[in-house]
Amino acid sequence: MTSPAIASDIATLFAARNTHAVEVAVLQPADPFLDMAGEDLRRRIFLTESETGQTLCLRPEFTIPVCLDHIASQAGTPRRYSYLGEVFRQRREGGNEFFQAGIEDLGDRDTAAADARSLADAHALLSLVLPGRELAVTLGDQTIFEAVLAALGLPRGWRMRLARAFGSAPMLEAALADLANPPRNSQIAGAVAALVLDGDLEALSAHIAGGMEEAGLSATAGRSPSEIARRLIEKAELRSVRLSNEAFAALKGFLAIDVPLDSAAGALASFAADAGLSLGTALENFAARAAAIESLGLPMSEISYDAAFGRPLDYYTGLVFEVAAQGGDRPLAGGGRYDRLLTLLGAKTPIPGVGFSVWLDRIEALRETAP
Repeated sequence: MTSPAIASDIATLFAARNTHAVEVAVLQPADPFLDMAGEDLRRRIFLTESETGQTLCLRPEFTIPVCLDHIASQAGTPRRYSYLGEVFRQRREGGNEFFQAGIEDLGDRDTAAADARSLADAHALLSLVLPGRELAVTLGDQTIFEAVLAALGLPRGWRMRLARAFGSAPMLEAALADLANPPRNSQIAGAVAALVLDGDLEALSAHIAGGMEEAGLSATAGRSPSEIARRLIEKAELRSVRLSNEAFAALKGFLAIDVPLDSAAGALASFAADAGLSLGTALENFAARAAAIESLGLPMSEISYDAAFGRPLDYYTGLVFEVAAQGGDRPLAGGGRYDRLLTLLGAKTPIPGVGFSVWLDRIEALRETAP
């Protein structure tokens, strides 16, 4: 594919914002994406196999490859990487091969400042290539969501299920429905049911792997046997839990919060006080980030906080955001914080990270119409 006409302008902006331009291989090991990128992306990537039998995929996004290359290079941090290139994944609309550009900001321990800078980077890029367009920013926070779940006293299994559903409205609605009225019966029978009842993760994983092998199913084409086993055991445990009416009402009340960012910290504090909950450092960090965003001169009138907003990638741990044209129905940029990702990918010490990507085909389509 030919590079977009705006590529040179974006490269100039990236250089001015003190980033290291990188190129990453188109062919990537598939396991990191299958394990960490989330179900929505996992079912849309293009898989292949090397001569040695390693499962590979065409690059479906840039964050994981950039992080892998950073770990391999043993470069110091903080360090900011920029990229512009093609990604390959099945889409509901548009082609399966398209250009993305973005910045990954690694190693800055001042997370409030780094989060604000990432949002400012995305906003500056879109303002450059879409002059005169009004933008709308939607911001969410995985950490705040998880703090509410913990404060409500939900058991670990439920917290994990709801955290995984954060960013997918259908999954979250289904989880909340089960939480309000847990299903009583399981359709699992036989040896699998016995292993689930025992909670024997290792034995259940081996049993599932054997069944997949007998059926000729690849253990890497979707969820792994251990992931399937873990979720079966979790579901069995979840069926025994029912949230009180008061706690369920508080959770629904939290998810209904949708306010301008400059009043979001106050709205969260009021919610916590009314519900008798303590959100601790999660709320303090949220307020610090909001102040950092405002200090960078971003138009606060364009930024809203939606407590139910997330993005369907499993590696996000804190801030998540999307930027669209005012009145538009598709995001032009999306990003967030992923503090656990580099450790999961093999980094010897924890490296915080935050970043964003923009969809260049969507931007070019907008550039062809008058603002």
